Amino acid sequence: AVAALMELAPPTARIKLEDGTEREIPAAEVRVGSHIIIRPGDKVPLDGRVAAGESEVNQAPITGESVPVFKSEGDEVFAGTINGEGALDVVTTKAANDTTLAQIIRMVGSAQGRRAPSEQWVEKFARIYTPVVMALAIAIFLVPPLLLGGGWEVWFYRALVLLVIACPCALVISTPVTIVAALAGAAKQGVLVKGGVHLETPARLKAIAMDKTGTLTEGRPRVVEIVALGNRSEGDVFRLAAALEARSEHPIARAILARATEGGIATQPAEAVQAITGRGMTGRVSGREVWLGSRRYLDERAMSSTAILERADALSRAGRTIVAVGDSQEVWGLIAVADAVRAEAKDIVTALHRAGVEKVVMLTGDNQATAEAIAEQTGIDEVRAELLPGDKVVAVEDLVRRYGAVAMVGDGVNDAPAMGRANLGIAMGAMGSDAAIETADVALMSDDLSRLPWLVRHSRATLTVIRQNIAFSIAVKLLFTVLTIIGLASLWGAIAADVGASLLVVLNGLRLLNRGQRQTEGGPTGGAKVRTDERGHSAAASPAPAH
Repeated sequence: AVAALMELAPPTARIKLEDGTEREIPAAEVRVGSHIIIRPGDKVPLDGRVAAGESEVNQAPITGESVPVFKSEGDEVFAGTINGEGALDVVTTKAANDTTLAQIIRMVGSAQGRRAPSEQWVEKFARIYTPVVMALAIAIFLVPPLLLGGGWEVWFYRALVLLVIACPCALVISTPVTIVAALAGAAKQGVLVKGGVHLETPARLKAIAMDKTGTLTEGRPRVVEIVALGNRSEGDVFRLAAALEARSEHPIARAILARATEGGIATQPAEAVQAITGRGMTGRVSGREVWLGSRRYLDERAMSSTAILERADALSRAGRTIVAVGDSQEVWGLIAVADAVRAEAKDIVTALHRAGVEKVVMLTGDNQATAEAIAEQTGIDEVRAELLPGDKVVAVEDLVRRYGAVAMVGDGVNDAPAMGRANLGIAMGAMGSDAAIETADVALMSDDLSRLPWLVRHSRATLTVIRQNIAFSIAVKLLFTVLTIIGLASLWGAIAADVGASLLVVLNGLRLLNRGQRQTEGGPTGGAKVRTDERGHSAAASPAPAH
């Protein structure tokens, strides 16, 4: 996990010297207050503040924000983030061993170190049980002949019967067989659990904290609303926006182009396209000057009515990114882009509550408005937004104090420390970062959140089977111990009972191999249905979300 994190930040930095020349030196040798140059497309090597230049920076690896953030003079940048299309002159504010990324690396280690793995009850029991049984067998062999005048052969035979029946085969094998079967059953569902100790934890969960981006949401922007203005149609707005964005690799551009393709809107790329860093772009379509830009750019063009600005602000308050489109004469329309909520998210939150989880909490680095909008759509109980990785750890520690057993679900590097601190870390395995998956105790390999309530129930079923096996094993032992002492048990009966009990607990444990393989989540509300193919992989079959 730490190795994966360390690869995020580049090992060298391009430092700007006093005479204006530039050279590459190891990032660890850069002093606080030095000027470093971040070229377009470069990773940021150190935390700092922008001294000159403008660019959009992808902060998803550190803060989890789904859309690149515009940076200009005075704004902070973090090591491990990725610069966009503009060059930045950054004054370093932290040394290499003190950056936000370095703190994440330390937190992953220390958070995991604070968790002591629970020891199996059977192991503790066996330490006492075995010597007690040995002492009892010796006592049965020696006490009656020496003190009561019993026959040596009779009591030697009974001592042997006791040793055979008391042999803890069924007791000792009951837990590992059940755990292995439960682990294999979970793997068939696309839930990779890293060991038996982590399989027991979900049964005790009282609160689950979730990251937003890539967990509750799909982790990529999608067009969620189009507002056509004047006598323009939605097709006109999209045709113009797609023409301007045709050559862009920006996440919002990809969202607009994807929606245009879905709608069958064919368009030719605009000519003479020029990007205006952090604001938008201009170009020419069919000889007409056209533009596309942010809410800020809409203000700068000073051609919008109060009604248009109010509509744009209303969309922004709902946690959406606004893209305005127009020509030199008027605004054609507004396109609202947001990180789309997973179609099954609301049903899953409801299913978690039904499964006994008292509180579902969202922890995100995104802004408060976006977080609250997502929470309202999904039924999340509590929202904590604008959190850095260290803040997420503090939030998880607070939840642990309040609820005792807490899980953290995430997919990014910024989630790794909080996942390490929680009682149970759960990573989105298909799209999660290597650091998050390595830190996690459980990985959802198909990124199917509906497996969360299933995992809670599966964990409880596993504990139930373990208790059944232990109780059955001990009951058989006690029964034959009494029968042996009063002389009603034979050696062959003891052997049959011991082997029979062992087989029965194994067969009972193996039931977990195929538990819930065709189960449907969502209940009567018609939630996301989960099917399992012939190879045991799960797949969500849900209706497409309405835009």
